Amino acid sequence: MASQASVSAWRPRVPGVVEVFHARFTEYAYPMHVHDAWTLLIVDDGAVRYDLDRHEHGTPHDTVSLLPPHVPHNGAPATAGGFRKRVLYLDGSHLAEGLIGAAVDRPDLRDPLLRRRVGQVHSALVRPGDELEAESRLTLVGERLREHLRSREAVGVPRRDPVLARRLRELLDERIVEGVALAEAGGTLSAHPAHLVRAFSGAYGIAPHQYLMSRRVGRARRLLLEGRSPSEVAVAAGFYDQAHLTRHFRRLVGVTPGRYRATGAAAGG
Repeated sequence: MASQASVSAWRPRVPGVVEVFHARFTEYAYPMHVHDAWTLLIVDDGAVRYDLDRHEHGTPHDTVSLLPPHVPHNGAPATAGGFRKRVLYLDGSHLAEGLIGAAVDRPDLRDPLLRRRVGQVHSALVRPGDELEAESRLTLVGERLREHLRSREAVGVPRRDPVLARRLRELLDERIVEGVALAEAGGTLSAHPAHLVRAFSGAYGIAPHQYLMSRRVGRARRLLLEGRSPSEVAVAAGFYDQAHLTRHFRRLVGVTPGRYRATGAAAGG
């Protein structure tokens, strides 16, 4: 079977929703990457296998998966014929950073009510003018998610988050566009560059350059959905040129920036 991809992405006028992403992939596999937002995922057809914090997980169609920000994960079809998914990227207004550890421990939630409510949010989001309904339904989703996560906090395993790795992550977050060389980061953080890489990779399961590229691609996605051209976005997101953007964007998102931008324009009407 030839590899096929169908995507639709847009930025709704709903507080707390950074992006809506609907996709169908037959063979495409996501490499390890990170997001700066919470990833709320449901699968309508097929299933996805993914690794989060070095542990394998799956997303059958009756499951809601919640992947926390800044934690590396990948994704690949777990069923013949691929999968069809719907994703909400949520900012911290719905889920606090203190809940990340609980989400890492058990990201897959088998909760029929939650699954139905997430589907209702998506249904409202695809109907222009129903933003208030989407916001109202999302409020109930956020409440349900917090109930799940807080029930685990007491028994959650403390997550590894070395001080040096966290400080490097914060530095990379501050320098998404301009970037930072390891030698400069080492000087700023008073650590040998090799030690920086080991500390970061050990804490987050992803190399610093992979993390930075993920953040740049995330920024590019937002700018493309605002209608900016791929050539403009390449510069604004920190890529060397448009070809550099296209190579990494396709690797992490599964389609070219131009095609991704077109889906946003079509969704926005």
